[in-house]
Amino acid sequence: MPRTPRTGTGFTLVALTLGLLVAASAAPSPILPVYEELWGLGPTAVTVVFAVYAAVLLVALLTVGSLSDHLGRRPVVLVALAGVAASLVVLAEAHGVGALVAGRALQGFSTGTAIGALGAWLLDLAGPGRGPTAQLVNGAVPPAGLTAGGLGAGVLVQFAPAPTELTYLLLAGLLAVAAVLIACTPDVADRVPGALRSLRPVVHLPAASRAAFTTSLPGFLGSWGLGGLCMGLGPSVVAGVLGLRDHVAGGLVVAAVAGVGAVTGVLTRHRAPGRVLALGMAGLVVGPLVLTAGLAATSVPVFYAGALLSGVGFGAGFQGALRAVLATAPAHERAGVLSAVYVVSYLAFGVPAVVAGLLVPHLGLREVVDGYAALVVLAGAGGLLLLARARRAGRTATAPVPAQARRTAPVRPPAGNA
Repeated sequence: MPRTPRTGTGFTLVALTLGLLVAASAAPSPILPVYEELWGLGPTAVTVVFAVYAAVLLVALLTVGSLSDHLGRRPVVLVALAGVAASLVVLAEAHGVGALVAGRALQGFSTGTAIGALGAWLLDLAGPGRGPTAQLVNGAVPPAGLTAGGLGAGVLVQFAPAPTELTYLLLAGLLAVAAVLIACTPDVADRVPGALRSLRPVVHLPAASRAAFTTSLPGFLGSWGLGGLCMGLGPSVVAGVLGLRDHVAGGLVVAAVAGVGAVTGVLTRHRAPGRVLALGMAGLVVGPLVLTAGLAATSVPVFYAGALLSGVGFGAGFQGALRAVLATAPAHERAGVLSAVYVVSYLAFGVPAVVAGLLVPHLGLREVVDGYAALVVLAGAGGLLLLARARRAGRTATAPVPAQARRTAPVRPPAGNA
């Protein structure tokens, strides 16, 4: 598809919309301590509010994650944006845990509906000549969105009025503007039949992408597990272990990890995916170790240094893994492949956070964070071992499949069949 000024502008709008959705998902993290103070919530309730988003998002990915391959990108994204905006209004009006859970559930399902479609839309609008750029944006925008959402919400909670309302309403307004612009963006994807059958809960990973996905799996698990640690427990750790009650300090945990992650993704864009993934795995080993050392010493500088180093692992781990897998994905199965990626990522994002919230009252916050960080370190070490084994075997699972191989890959069977 030749790129025109209209498709070029559309690429930018879709990327910004993806970032805005991810920012909205991160915004509640600095607000959770406010709910704890206002309503006397315990760590288990806070974790449930945090994790229900990831759980319902997974349901969406497993059912409607590839719907845009059949109905088109634009209608699916517009409906999802309306759902996210409505969820933010529910959160702004919440006066109890039930409303928070309902709002986060609606936000999770709507975001899960949109995220694969937006990522695939970026690849569509980039065209065959700019595929690497689209892959870079797909990997760098989520960390940038997490940075903006976490830090922006922390600043608003600390310095602006209505700390439990303003952030959500501002984001809802921005999403309304994004929806108007998205409605004017070209939808250039070829549609395939089988929309109803695609709603069967199944993760479809084409044969061309499976080797790269296996080698890249620790990158998805480790990076998003680290994201769950920072977003789910980061603000509570800053307040409860380090004694910093400033809400900006809580938002800075998210911003440090995600911001460095976004910058790392950009700086490594010209490196081979395998090398980027190796850097990410090393960061996922070193960063959490330094972070937990800062907690053990009750040292704010060491803790944030660990967060910054962890950001290298977050950005390079996710970026390298995503680029490796997307380079192998046939064009007509991009949304489905992205959904498979995010299923794994959000499982790593949500499940450990729920377990951590249940364990905190019994083991203590610092001890749970130490165990959580150890899981991330294990993922990083496992990723390095997988990469080393692939090199010794003389294969490059993280290298793109040759163009001819992608052209001759079998067409996806009727939607819903694995």
